[in-house]
Amino acid sequence: MKIGIISGSHRPQGESHRVARYVKEQLRELGVAETYLLNLADTPFPFWDEGVWSGSDKWAQLLQPVMVQLRACEGFVVISPEWSGMVPAALKNFFLLCDKEVLAHKPGLIITVSASLGGSYPVAELRLSSYKNTRICYIPEHVIIRNVSRMLHGEAPASPEDATIRQRLRYSLKLLIEYAKALRAVRQSGVVDLETYPYGM
Repeated sequence: MKIGIISGSHRPQGESHRVARYVKEQLRELGVAETYLLNLADTPFPFWDEGVWSGSDKWAQLLQPVMVQLRACEGFVVISPEWSGMVPAALKNFFLLCDKEVLAHKPGLIITVSASLGGSYPVAELRLSSYKNTRICYIPEHVIIRNVSRMLHGEAPASPEDATIRQRLRYSLKLLIEYAKALRAVRQSGVVDLETYPYGM
């Protein structure tokens, strides 16, 4: 099984990327054979334009290596900071760039991070809009890491709150893995028809 991790911050040193590396290690410990970490600060895509649809050379060169990796994934962890109560523009742009077969009918776990006590708005925003055409299937669990600078450092928890978030995160990753196994059957069923129905309603 291969799981994709999307780190949605534009900031090169953003906390989202540290959390993404932690998630990658946790997935390894849980027996996931392969992961693909897409850091949107290291892979800055231009904003979507119609060349994506027409298959222009510019977009083909930029997107093809990434999309090959993502198509091979059976589930995704989507990590988003909260910027002014919103998902960062690069992460929204990422969903616009994904064609109908990249994320479709694969489970997604939302993880949001906040420097203080926020983090809930990006969860709502991702659940509200990012699934429509991508068909990503967000699992019922999500994780909000508040006061992120104090969390997930080192091997041992630094506080009861850190211990709690580590436990919740590991539990949610285990669920993601099981959803990935289950949704494999949906994709292989022959029922999915993305040619007739390429867009959600």
